[in-house]
Amino acid sequence: MLDTRSGIETPEGVMLELCPAGPVVRFSAFAIDFLIRGVVYMILIQVLSLTGGMGMGLIAITVFLLEWFYPVFFEVSLGGATPGKRAMGITVVEDSGLPVSFGASVTRNLLRVADFLPLLYGFGIASMLLTHNFKRLGDLAAGTQVVYRERRTARRALPDAEPVAPQRIPNSEVQLALIALADRSGRLTEERFDELAELARQASGIGARRDIREHIFGVAQWLIGKR
Repeated sequence: MLDTRSGIETPEGVMLELCPAGPVVRFSAFAIDFLIRGVVYMILIQVLSLTGGMGMGLIAITVFLLEWFYPVFFEVSLGGATPGKRAMGITVVEDSGLPVSFGASVTRNLLRVADFLPLLYGFGIASMLLTHNFKRLGDLAAGTQVVYRERRTARRALPDAEPVAPQRIPNSEVQLALIALADRSGRLTEERFDELAELARQASGIGARRDIREHIFGVAQWLIGKR
């Protein structure tokens, strides 16, 4: 089963688990937003066309603002989600898991022009299919991603163990793997845990020892900030 979840650990020991949204749900959100803008356009055209040349100018300005800054307004001021994204349960965040900034939102939305090329968002769809977290070109440039809103944000309840400092500090990916292994130990069979523990021992430089389970629990406690 494909699992695209990624974990980001904050300095406070809080794990943000992000689940990137794929092309299908993102297209559905885009279609909803497109319909909303379409209804607004129809109303504006019917009302402002009665005012003559000035009305047509106002229509052109309004269409421009809605087309380019409709997503920016909702992404920055209303939790990173346009009405379409909110309906589909997805939101825009920065790669760090933080709320999207104004500059990042403007960048990702202005680059929709590049994503649209050569036709019908061809480059955007290709980019989403070729990146592990389904990023279109605008997301790559802005450092953002679209994720499901049902993120788990919880402090790790790791098994009790005396914190143990590792012999050498592993890289961030190995740290996350050790913490995740300790966190999920209660849901793994003993054989599966031992198998993963051996892989973790080799990757993290932990020496061979009989109490590897308790040692990994202790290292995980140390990594989330307990000393």
